[in-house]
Amino acid sequence: MQFLSITSATLLLALNAAPVLGATYSLSDSVVGSGFYNFFQWENIADPTNGRVTYVDQATSKSLNLTFASSNSFILRTDFKTVLSASGPGRNSVRIRSAKTYTTHAAVFDVRHMPQGCGTWPAIWETKESNWPSGGEVDIVEGVNDQSPNAATLHTGAGCTMPQSRDQTGTAGQLDCNTAVNGNTGCGVTFPTTTSFGPSFNSNGGGWFAIERTTSFINVWFWPRNSGSVPSDVKSGASKAVTDNWGTPTAAFPNTSCNIPQFFQENNIIINLTLCGDWAGGVFSQDGCPGACVDYVNNNPSAFTNAYFDFASIHVYQ
Repeated sequence: MQFLSITSATLLLALNAAPVLGATYSLSDSVVGSGFYNFFQWENIADPTNGRVTYVDQATSKSLNLTFASSNSFILRTDFKTVLSASGPGRNSVRIRSAKTYTTHAAVFDVRHMPQGCGTWPAIWETKESNWPSGGEVDIVEGVNDQSPNAATLHTGAGCTMPQSRDQTGTAGQLDCNTAVNGNTGCGVTFPTTTSFGPSFNSNGGGWFAIERTTSFINVWFWPRNSGSVPSDVKSGASKAVTDNWGTPTAAFPNTSCNIPQFFQENNIIINLTLCGDWAGGVFSQDGCPGACVDYVNNNPSAFTNAYFDFASIHVYQ
């Protein structure tokens, strides 16, 4: 049997007693400009949320200028030129999914502009489509009809709930993440700043959204463009991300009564823009929008001139 010397044993005890440092992640994916075309796959599928859209493939999105890239920008938008037939397909739009999947990771989305307008339902989220909802869903950016602020939400199978009290700057809504509860509301957190979504977000120059997912929690942050507290690694897209320096999350989803690895499998990153559908269409009039949502989308193409994402970058860390 081998024995440690007193010096070695003392050193080992000291190391074990040292405080645990915050997680440090290394940059695994830097997605900028035309890099979006390789990082993402275009999903020309029927909209699962019953929106008044036709999701087109990559070649079509390029030819119609629904997606285009420069050296430091990627635009994703819906058609804003065509009057639609009531009996024909929906307005052309785009839904993209990362080729890679992620479990433990951090990701930063530098967004200059998000889709706005009555009938719009933009989203940046993570999920496993082939095993939804058992594989979990994290909505990082989501809202409808220009109704600010943003909300971050989890959607899961039965058995995942959130505590009312947690260390976050946002406000907790429903605490049961089960998709079968209350019409798939999920367990959401409303952000504290109106500049986190819609026209207010856009007029402020956008900002940064970030997510960290581990086996014990999922956190989401937002920093407006003019914030003086944006962490340097978030702002610069550094080669390392130290999430311990990111401050109190806007939305915190701990494993208090939700086993994260049980309810969240390997997830893709998805970005999409739908119109009307189950949510935006369901509250269209309630949100102060005119007439019926589908009629509005069909007959008012110019209303969607500002219905576009402008991404400066996405950085994923593992």
